[in-house]
Amino acid sequence: MTESAWSLGSSLGKLFGSHKITEETWEELEAALLKADFGADLTEDLVDALRGAASKYRTDDARDLKRMLTEMIEERLAKFDPTLKLGEHKPAVVLVVGVNGVGKTTTIGKFANFLHTLQKKVVIAAADTFRAAAVEQLSTWAERANAEIIKPDVQGQDPASVAFQAVQHAIDSGADVVLVDTAGRLQTKSGLMDELGKIRRVIEKLVPVSEVLLVLDATTGQNGLAQAEAFVEVAGVTGLVLTKLDGSAKGGFVIRVQEQTSLPVKLVGQGEGIRDLTGFTAHVFAHDLVA
Repeated sequence: MTESAWSLGSSLGKLFGSHKITEETWEELEAALLKADFGADLTEDLVDALRGAASKYRTDDARDLKRMLTEMIEERLAKFDPTLKLGEHKPAVVLVVGVNGVGKTTTIGKFANFLHTLQKKVVIAAADTFRAAAVEQLSTWAERANAEIIKPDVQGQDPASVAFQAVQHAIDSGADVVLVDTAGRLQTKSGLMDELGKIRRVIEKLVPVSEVLLVLDATTGQNGLAQAEAFVEVAGVTGLVLTKLDGSAKGGFVIRVQEQTSLPVKLVGQGEGIRDLTGFTAHVFAHDLVA
């Protein structure tokens, strides 16, 4: 995990040193968790649980808090299955949804590269057809990721037709995965439902949709989740992708967003490079977060 200028781990390293637990320890722990975007309710739950555990095991050694906090975070994260469901159908079709500006296009490029490293043949559908810049940007990422791209014949082409063409091409060419970019700004919830519903219907004439991944910008925290609520409600989202998760500075948001949406985080982006997207593992993330 990339280390940011401030991180939960570096802060806790000082807090969990070789000294006795005092009331000041609890206050500093609460402040560190809040700064790491755990939110008031989750912070209170964790601090209360840690107080209870320290009392139960009769420890006043601050070093014990680090181990117990890591275990508690891992336990909460592990309630959700981060496995990408890409093996049931060929090609596996993944719809990528989210509001404009969260890093959706770059996420698709990084995801395509991630899949390429796993020896998967990838086709990208540029179905955000109303933004010429999005198609151009996606084309650049596709080339870098060694993926094919199916682009609209004209700007404003029906997004569903582009998605259909991409899936048909993937079937004909024996591709393993189709990543479908979708529009990030529609005026009404019903408009969003109509467009995504149409894309899904035409794709599923050929093959079932395997995943619907919602991209969220971790730096915007709760505001970003509020903006994306319509997608959660109408798009049949199966998992989350967190972008711009700079080190552990915003690590608490991972737990909050899973518990609030009841959706697993499946991919995490931590930088600007094409390789800066990884799968999500509760054990690794919890240990890196607190380390």
